[in-house]
Amino acid sequence: MTSSIPPAFTLESFLRAIPKVELHCHLFGTVRHETFKQLNLRAGAPLAADEIEGFYTRGEKPVGVLRVLRALDAQLVRSPGDLYQLTLEYLQDAASHNVRYAEFFWNPTGTVHDSGIPYAMAQAAIVRAIQDAQQEFGITGRLIAAIDREASPEAAVEMVEWVKAHRCDEVIGIGIDYREVDRPPELFTQAYAAAKKAGLKTTAHAGEFGMPWTNVRTALDVLQVDRIDHGYTVVDQPDFARECAERGVLFTVVPTNSYYLRTLPPERWAIDHPIRRMPGLGLRIHPNTDDPTLHKVTPTGAWLMMVRDFGFGLDELRGFMHNGLDGAWIDDTQRRQWRKQWSEAFDTLRARLDTEPTPSPSPSLPG
Repeated sequence: MTSSIPPAFTLESFLRAIPKVELHCHLFGTVRHETFKQLNLRAGAPLAADEIEGFYTRGEKPVGVLRVLRALDAQLVRSPGDLYQLTLEYLQDAASHNVRYAEFFWNPTGTVHDSGIPYAMAQAAIVRAIQDAQQEFGITGRLIAAIDREASPEAAVEMVEWVKAHRCDEVIGIGIDYREVDRPPELFTQAYAAAKKAGLKTTAHAGEFGMPWTNVRTALDVLQVDRIDHGYTVVDQPDFARECAERGVLFTVVPTNSYYLRTLPPERWAIDHPIRRMPGLGLRIHPNTDDPTLHKVTPTGAWLMMVRDFGFGLDELRGFMHNGLDGAWIDDTQRRQWRKQWSEAFDTLRARLDTEPTPSPSPSLPG
């Protein structure tokens, strides 16, 4: 008589199988290596082959990816079809790791002004890919139009006006990204106010590049965002961190954040990275890929790093899964349904694990 109990499996298999949301991922940071080379050929090969290979190389001290994203805007993305391909491939790749729902960023300012694709045409191509991906791969995609914080505040207002003029269900909010240095959140107050007035959801990259924790406070209290992307320097001010915990702010964190991998020594980065300390302050976090192909990480890999590198246990991962659902921009009926279904799936899969990881205690904050 054969047993009806399925065989045990590994931690990585478990983490791949659990249902997930992805709330912090940049469309141009998902481009497959082969697709990047295709785009380069279609654009007349403006980039040398060795330069492209360098974009996909992660050494001991990984370089940032912002120059890659700029190259795509300025030189490679030239048609709505390019945007369609990038979106469909990203959602296919995410779905293969059992991401059921993905909110991802796209920077319209670069697409319109650098790539030369009108906003309406660009949005339509991305939305068509979202709809096709739902039919083909069973993943629900939603688009966040992101302000380019290296551009002017006026360009940010212009971008929000484009979104307002072409509203659709698949475009649910705005964010802000690119380099935070010397570009504090308050520069973009007008754009965020216009988005909030239009009923759009809002988020912001803050506290990412080692910038002061006050950028997180400004994003929350002046821009009045619904959640924070990165937000790591909040740990520098424990009193404010506890306030964020009390307010239930979700922080979409990135285990492969290259600022900390570059600035911390290899033997210390995972010990000293703020991600390790955030839950100990009561902060609600959720792991994401950010720029998966350029960071050489998958959704499964991001969750694995939370265990392997930061020492979190499965109870904490179950909580992170709930945090993601609570912070996702979905209706409450869907949230309750998924919370029940996904909790049951997590527990069923957990029972099949051959061995459970032993969580390591989170280090306490100084002072």
